[in-house]
Amino acid sequence: MIQGLVQLFIFQALGELLSKFALPFIPGPVLGLVLLLVFLGLRGQVPASMDLVGSGILQHLGLLFVPASVGVVLYLPVLQANAWAISAALVISVVATVAATALVLKALSKKDGTP
Repeated sequence: MIQGLVQLFIFQALGELLSKFALPFIPGPVLGLVLLLVFLGLRGQVPASMDLVGSGILQHLGLLFVPASVGVVLYLPVLQANAWAISAALVISVVATVAATALVLKALSKKDGTP
């Protein structure tokens, strides 16, 4: 289990280094996950040690939401004061995401030749 945890931390550290020195506009953990995805894709399977750690983390995934919930409760007055702006930002971002996804799907389906 320690070996799998160390492997995951190595990918996170590589992502942080890449973010710090090459791609500062992308968060390190995101780059680490991309590197991990590439590694697993090239390998073709998940190492048993990583699978053991991943399964253990997924069993307790609910605990990872506790800090976010505490933050919402802590900043509830600020969130209430800015409710309209937050709601507008959420709605606009959802509409923009759906529109962008539709445009990309439409562009890719034309290349395939499907109607």
